[in-house]
Amino acid sequence: MKKDQRWRRVQEVAFKYSNVLFVDADNVSSKQICMIRAKLREIGAEMVMGKNTLMRAAITAAKAKPVEGDWDYAVRKDEWYDNPNCDRIVGQLRKNTNLIFSNGDLSEVKAVLDEVVRPSPAKAGMIAPDDVSIPAGPTGLDPKQTAFFQNLQIQTKIVKAQIDITQGKQVITKGDKIGATEAQLLDKLKIYPFQYKMEVKKVLQDGSLFDAAVLDLSDEAIISKFQNAIKVQASMSLGLGIPTAASAPHSILNGFKSLVAVAAATEYSFPQADVVLSAAKNAPAAAATTAEAPKDEGPKEVEEAEEIDMGGAADLFGGGDDYY
Repeated sequence: MKKDQRWRRVQEVAFKYSNVLFVDADNVSSKQICMIRAKLREIGAEMVMGKNTLMRAAITAAKAKPVEGDWDYAVRKDEWYDNPNCDRIVGQLRKNTNLIFSNGDLSEVKAVLDEVVRPSPAKAGMIAPDDVSIPAGPTGLDPKQTAFFQNLQIQTKIVKAQIDITQGKQVITKGDKIGATEAQLLDKLKIYPFQYKMEVKKVLQDGSLFDAAVLDLSDEAIISKFQNAIKVQASMSLGLGIPTAASAPHSILNGFKSLVAVAAATEYSFPQADVVLSAAKNAPAAAATTAEAPKDEGPKEVEEAEEIDMGGAADLFGGGDDYY
């Protein structure tokens, strides 16, 4: 019965929502998942977790148009439509991938996932997701623990019967495998440098599949990038002489400027040019034209520069010796 309910739920949300986040739930605790579910319900989103084989089979079966005689015809006949998202969802269900469905702002869903995190210690053998440094200062460890610091070449000194780090040092590099010594030392210092949370791998929005990094872009950043792209397109169009929607306003404005210039130089005119020329005539004179000319202070005495005898060219470069 539970399997049938999950089967129906996967099919229902696949046709109810147009946007999907594909998330990785590795190392995420059940408490975190419960908190995420509650926060997602508040913003009108739903999370579906389960075996990929079951979800793939359910969505694949949901693609087929229900016909009378099917065991689920009564429940599917009103919700079914030709949904192109089904194939895209099935194609992303690999490894430990779970689904979050939403018709709202996906950045809000991403904010919920980033909010619900738990600290994680460094474990020997794991691949470091970030760089880790140990700061300078007191450690609270007794002098018997100096071997850990010496093995990692961390400079220390003994102050009031405890170890002090004299200079901070990076002990773990992102992408490297964490060693046992680094993991033990960080554990002794009670430093938990990593975080476990749901990571978004891919995003399906309005039929388009793209990388999760797009969710970190703000509306202002997207508008700015779009405006810069339009400027580049307009410049290229004008330079190549190929009209486009981006260059058309500039071409029209340049043409209008040419017509106004012709009207100013000839007797021919038109209402729009009259407005521009009238505004130019009535414009206040420039301050530079009204400024008084500087007073004539009379001729200035020019000191004659003393002539310096540098000698002949031959003397300057070593006399008249010949070099062959």
